Amino acid sequence: MFDRLLEPPKRSFFLFGPRATGKSTWLKQRFADALRLDLLRNETYFRLSADPGELRAMVTAEPRSRWVVLDEVQRIPELLNEVHALIEDGGYRFALTGSSARKLKRGRANLLAGRAAVRAFFPLVRAEYGDAATLEDVLCFGALPGVLAEPESRVDILEAYAGTYLREEIKEEALTRNVHAYSRFLQVAAQANAQVTNLSAISRDTGVPRATVSTYFEILTDTLLGRFLPAWTARARIKEVAHPKFYFFDTGVVRALQGRLRDAPAPEERGHLFETYVWHELAAHTAYRNLGGEWSYWRTVDGVEVDFIWHRGTHTVAIECKSTDRWQKRDDAGLVALSASKVAPMSCHGVYLGRERLRREWGVVHPLVDFLAALRDGKVLPHGSAAA
Repeated sequence: MFDRLLEPPKRSFFLFGPRATGKSTWLKQRFADALRLDLLRNETYFRLSADPGELRAMVTAEPRSRWVVLDEVQRIPELLNEVHALIEDGGYRFALTGSSARKLKRGRANLLAGRAAVRAFFPLVRAEYGDAATLEDVLCFGALPGVLAEPESRVDILEAYAGTYLREEIKEEALTRNVHAYSRFLQVAAQANAQVTNLSAISRDTGVPRATVSTYFEILTDTLLGRFLPAWTARARIKEVAHPKFYFFDTGVVRALQGRLRDAPAPEERGHLFETYVWHELAAHTAYRNLGGEWSYWRTVDGVEVDFIWHRGTHTVAIECKSTDRWQKRDDAGLVALSASKVAPMSCHGVYLGRERLRREWGVVHPLVDFLAALRDGKVLPHGSAAA
């Protein structure tokens, strides 16, 4: 069992996150006395899909003070009409989980018109797993709770996740009969993880039309298995790259799709894995602290790059990460160029695997563990009061 950082809202909320990240376990911990309805259970699913109105009979039999947990709500989107009415008229509170936004969007589901907050769930972050895993473990095998809880079975767990869930369940979401093309897409997309996304190149490598590749990426984002990081336009006097990057949600899942779980990361692979890991920590921190803002990256056509930029209102924070134990002068290039453009008030941070904190002309380089502590303490991204 791992103590999770996310604090539940005081009102009804959606909780979205990929399968196996621990949503149900967290809800059992935080809402131990709730009425629980799990739509992955056939008995519950068939009962409510046959008559969504049955939900009202089940909920209204309970005290109004009792929370209702509805797991995997995307399986029966029609239930959200009843949930809406029970919140609006009855004052009941719901925790609604989902591992796919695609079915909700495709079915034009009732998303409760602002009556429910939205929260995201992630694999474990370092503040949650602590000494249960080393950085090398997480880079190679990711941070899904089941993987860290059963390290002796982690290869089997990840291969089952990639093989059964990604290739079968998401294949159904794709509504495609071309199983080989979709499977090939997953492999190619995993190889391109943490890199600028070139849809035309991926189309050539997979042998499917560019529009189909775009649809496949949409499926991955809708099922919360990855997200695009857009390019930031700094309006500097430099020609900038405009294509986004794509990151899978977990380094272990990426390596499972690549077929690399049984091999140590190659030198050229480590940089992308480390970048994916840092991005995971940043995205989870932003979500769990409800900080808002927008994330992006910056890159010029000459290859000068800053890995992550967070912007909210008057705040702009730039972060560059290196998977080496030495920070060299050439590693300053992106942050120097961006700082010199003076396009926005900005604080700059470097993250690396060395042991010393370094002062540079543009800001500070942090050892990874120190950076994560500073992030948690609000010294990297400004913390506002999290909304309930």
